[in-house]
Amino acid sequence: MKRPTTPSAQSDREEQTQSSPAARQLTRLLDLDAELGALSVMSLAQMRAFWQQITDKPVPQVRGTLLQLAIASELQVAVHGGLPRRTEQRLANLAGKSLSDQKPAPGMRLVREWNGVLHTVTIDEDGQVHWNGKTWRSLSEVARAITGTRWSGPAFFGLKQRARAA
Repeated sequence: MKRPTTPSAQSDREEQTQSSPAARQLTRLLDLDAELGALSVMSLAQMRAFWQQITDKPVPQVRGTLLQLAIASELQVAVHGGLPRRTEQRLANLAGKSLSDQKPAPGMRLVREWNGVLHTVTIDEDGQVHWNGKTWRSLSEVARAITGTRWSGPAFFGLKQRARAA
């Protein structure tokens, strides 16, 4: 990431070359604080230009508040450092996994409110589904009993994300 070249940051960096590591770190923190404060008064056009200045990435097409957060994150990473590569890889791997692969684990309690009534389903050690004092063959059967219509049980209880429109 390229560091911004705002006038105050530029003069501070020139002074850093003549100071101790602790003083340079303090200066970087003060620069960061000033840059973060300046974000709150920037227009969307100014934030887009600033993004171009500090990154080699295309400007994301997002609302101003989200771009402001993205810039703040980039600035903080530049000063404090980012996540370790292994952590970034792990997060990317987890983000790519679908919740639809999740199966209810033994001992799990699933809670869902439907029409103002709280329904709690438990999964026993054998993977059997229990609701309202009865054992059910599947979460879908429980969802149907609760709603009166056919549902995907995992979707009804939040174990599976619904497909989003493209």
